[in-house]
Amino acid sequence: MNSPRISASSYSNTAPLVWSFLYGKGRGMAELIMDTAPARSAQLLAEDRVDAALVPVIAYQMIEGVRVVPDVCVGARESVRSVCLVTRGCELGDVRSVSLDVSSRTSVVLTKLIFREFLDFEPVWSDAAPDADAMLAESDAALLIGDPALRMSAASDPERRVYDLAQLWHKHTGLGFVFAMWMTRRSSIPIDLAAARDEGVARIDEIAANYASDTGLSRDEMKQYLTRNISYSIDDSMLAGLELYFALAAKHGLIAENNALKFV
Repeated sequence: MNSPRISASSYSNTAPLVWSFLYGKGRGMAELIMDTAPARSAQLLAEDRVDAALVPVIAYQMIEGVRVVPDVCVGARESVRSVCLVTRGCELGDVRSVSLDVSSRTSVVLTKLIFREFLDFEPVWSDAAPDADAMLAESDAALLIGDPALRMSAASDPERRVYDLAQLWHKHTGLGFVFAMWMTRRSSIPIDLAAARDEGVARIDEIAANYASDTGLSRDEMKQYLTRNISYSIDDSMLAGLELYFALAAKHGLIAENNALKFV
């Protein structure tokens, strides 16, 4: 019997969810495909080329017949650090153009909701590779996700302002936010993704040490990011935030319809 194929992004915040399959008890139990862009995992899932994928949550509303693995996620209760809007020093209310890193559609939709729903105006959007200098040369603000955003949050640049998207969401809604979840188009998955998460979370110290130099954070800062900013389980506030996010995305025409969550 062939091992199941699973996919996830290679950002540091996914490491606790896939560590088991790379180095731990889950090694050899699944074929793991990794890419820098979460949207790539969503594409593999949509094309039925993997049995499960850790994908941006908006993919749930865009891929037919998909189900969600309960509880396991990449989310944030109040602030995330690794999903941010960077401006050339201006307030968000003065932004008239935004370059979007399209590596994660969830963050793109969240950015558009923040402007449309909470700030009550809409800038001009453009797609761009995740290069802050190039993005800000073309636009007033840049959406960055993953480790590029984390490096930006760690840098000190008086000419730029960094806005944490989970923090903005929490400010306006009082709720947490879910960025990514394991999803499948199968009726069941022959691997325990919650157990894999628990094993990875238990190795946070090791993971933080491995990723610190790549992100510009110290080992302690990296550990704090993976334990205080990122949540790998969903609480009631995060679930309510996910449901509100889908409802607002439908309200603003960013998804065709708001399908109720179905779990494996």
